[in-house]
Amino acid sequence: MASVAFEHVDKVYPGGTTGVADVNLAIADGELLVLVGPSGCGKSTLLRLVAGLEEITAGTLRIGDRVVNDLRPQERNVAMVFQDYSLYPHLTARKNLAFPLEMRHMARTEADRRIAATASLLDIGALLDRLPKQLSGGQRQRVAMGRALVREPAVFLLDEPLSNLDAKLRVQVRAEIRALQARTRTTMIYVTHDQVEAMTLGDRIAVLDRGRLQQVAPPREVYEAPANAFVAGFMGNPPMNLFPTRVVDGGVAVGGAVVPVARSRTTGAATAGIRPEAVRIAPDGAGVAGTVEHVESLGHETLAYVAVGTDGDAVRLVARVPGMAPLAKGDTVRVTLDPAAIYLFDAGGRRI
Repeated sequence: MASVAFEHVDKVYPGGTTGVADVNLAIADGELLVLVGPSGCGKSTLLRLVAGLEEITAGTLRIGDRVVNDLRPQERNVAMVFQDYSLYPHLTARKNLAFPLEMRHMARTEADRRIAATASLLDIGALLDRLPKQLSGGQRQRVAMGRALVREPAVFLLDEPLSNLDAKLRVQVRAEIRALQARTRTTMIYVTHDQVEAMTLGDRIAVLDRGRLQQVAPPREVYEAPANAFVAGFMGNPPMNLFPTRVVDGGVAVGGAVVPVARSRTTGAATAGIRPEAVRIAPDGAGVAGTVEHVESLGHETLAYVAVGTDGDAVRLVARVPGMAPLAKGDTVRVTLDPAAIYLFDAGGRRI
């Protein structure tokens, strides 16, 4: 196992396209770090830089105590799992696991020991004599992870490994990955665009946008204390409600009304944010009047999309309501906002 450190790392592609810019990131030995962000933000680029599949343009990359900028992939002792499994279709699961060990000319007895240990760890012992086409998606993903783990790498890289699985299977395999990492304590860097995976898997989350790190923190901190408006609007499903406002008299303007703000330290134009769970449908007479534009009934909760205020100053908010709320498009409702849950961001997007 080993730590990983990016020190002012840049990746610029031919033609001038920037993959990542000035990345400073330290990943501790035994940590599971999740890289998350929109498509094209640079998260897979960072993974490929660690693997040696891309060359660094500037900066320093360390794995443990070694600078690995100029080392070939096979010299880095890292293993990578891709979203498409990348198993050899003509080889059994056992031979897929054995392949990287044979390439290293490992003794047969040691290779057999590692294959048996890895198969036990991933509960795929009964699958070793099957071809990939005879395995389910979840089983193929376990074999792909096994082929990486059998090498006993210093760093384990996972590039959106669950994206090809159905929703139920994603939940199962996600739990297995978390348990696997807890048992092996292998340093893992996990790339995903799925916020549920990021929030439930990572010791820390690194949020990227357009090649730059926006925030690196434990999941709860990223959710409850976003560094800027991008992180606030990206993390969460549905994401934080963000809307332009003016801060006046210790409150923010929302649909023609002024809502108190617990942490107001500024005046004038700003962007306000509030999580859907802090937007409440209130009894008659309370809050600000609004019109329901759309309703999503999910069983355990209802998402109500409400336009608050008149056309000139309307603010559109998503409210998370427990259970199957009796709401319909066109309903007139009253909305209240929890003052302690309102965030403010300046013109540059930084949290005030």
